[in-house]
Amino acid sequence: MRREQEPAGTVKLFPRSDASASFDGEQERAMTVEFYEFRCFEDNFGLLAHDRASGATVALDAPEAGPIFAALAEKGWTLTDIWLTHHHYDHIDAVGELKARFPQARVVGARKDIHRLPPLDRAVGEGDILPLGASSAVALETPGHTLGHLAYYFEDDDAVVVGDTLFSLGCGRVMEGTMPMMHQTLMRLAGLPGETLVFCGHEYTAANARFAATVDPENPLLAERIREVTDLRARGEFTLPTTIARERETNPFLRAANPQVQKALGLEFADPVEVFTILRERKNRF
Repeated sequence: MRREQEPAGTVKLFPRSDASASFDGEQERAMTVEFYEFRCFEDNFGLLAHDRASGATVALDAPEAGPIFAALAEKGWTLTDIWLTHHHYDHIDAVGELKARFPQARVVGARKDIHRLPPLDRAVGEGDILPLGASSAVALETPGHTLGHLAYYFEDDDAVVVGDTLFSLGCGRVMEGTMPMMHQTLMRLAGLPGETLVFCGHEYTAANARFAATVDPENPLLAERIREVTDLRARGEFTLPTTIARERETNPFLRAANPQVQKALGLEFADPVEVFTILRERKNRF
């Protein structure tokens, strides 16, 4: 599909193409980093971040080589970095092919997962700063989905790349961590500034919406978001990126302390971690 062109210095939260979308600024404020999102595999997102000042370009995860090469060619960018969020194959599978074509590209991943990631040029952990030309991001440890999971927070550009930890209207399965660990991680992400753009690893929003409606049925903002998601997917368009503010209002996994959600679950006044645990277990069976 042809990608609709956006005016420089603006961002459209819900882009107009299921092939690719470029985000080159927050609303009414230019960003130093341009984000370019596109589909890999069936429902993975590929994501490039490009520092305008230097030309440095990072692939945030490496799901599938072909779409990443195509995105780089379309934008006229040269890959300089590869930052991995976690070790699952659909996030690292293309590292070898990317390095073969761009041998200078620096591979970054979690120090805690160095034993199960492709060879790293730099192993990082909580609070480490990752330069991207004249820009930078900070590594956030976000355990729960996996123990070594990382997010990358571009604070100056109001964006966070969360891999499979947080999804729009949902969250990742707790595969290695514990429920309290995952809840703590999600609450930390929820504490980022509301305008922060959230880039997730998969297009799961429609499926998440169906579940969310069953546990937060009286939430008008959720109902509005579900209508929007249904319309976007019917037109073959992305539902991402989202924002932290929107997820606080609509994502039941960030609302475990909310009386409305607790009432719907029959868990009034329960500990939010208990509520989160019930939510996640229900979603596993949904």
